[in-house]
Amino acid sequence: MQPEALAATRRALHGAAELLLAGPQFRSEGTIRLRVVPGGFSTVTGRDLRIEGDRLVSDDESVILSGRSLSAIATDVGVEATLLDDVYPDGSGVSPHEVVEVEGDAARRVCAAFQAGQDALRVFAPGCTPVLWPEHFDLSIDVDEVNYGVSPGDDSVLEPYAYVGPWTPREGAFWNAPFGASLVLGDRPVVGELVDFFRTGERLAREPLIRGFSAPKPL
Repeated sequence: MQPEALAATRRALHGAAELLLAGPQFRSEGTIRLRVVPGGFSTVTGRDLRIEGDRLVSDDESVILSGRSLSAIATDVGVEATLLDDVYPDGSGVSPHEVVEVEGDAARRVCAAFQAGQDALRVFAPGCTPVLWPEHFDLSIDVDEVNYGVSPGDDSVLEPYAYVGPWTPREGAFWNAPFGASLVLGDRPVVGELVDFFRTGERLAREPLIRGFSAPKPL
């Protein structure tokens, strides 16, 4: 898979999550939260809209994403492509009129990463509900001031990856990223490996506290 295809697809799916799902849902229901579902991701309340691979799916429509603008795609299913610039400062950067490109294998890889991440997070922290956030387009939970999740990739890690992000920075070999620790996922992520990664991060994130470490409070 070409890196360019993955990057373009990730951007397009991020835009679709934001403008086609979370935006309309927020205007009608007051929440930007999304969820992972088999084959993709969807709204959590109100009208059921889903991204399944390279398609936007509603109860009675299935629309190809690639080669069209998000506003035109939204019209096909009876919604308005809606920006969330007034809700958070950073997002996909995709405009309603931008023509997006979605490569099928890349879309399936992104959705497979999210599905494996959700399965792993539910094993790791069964009391938590993973949320797919449209702002940074990542699936996450937080436990004891540590974020655990899966990202489809970004400017720092180009491929889908799992992460552990303590709110207070930690030091050591495990912490291999500015935000904490990352684990790059292959084409077929293994749920057990993600669970082990999250559990290792949990254990190491607790070590400074066990040793009596007291982090300075932010100003």
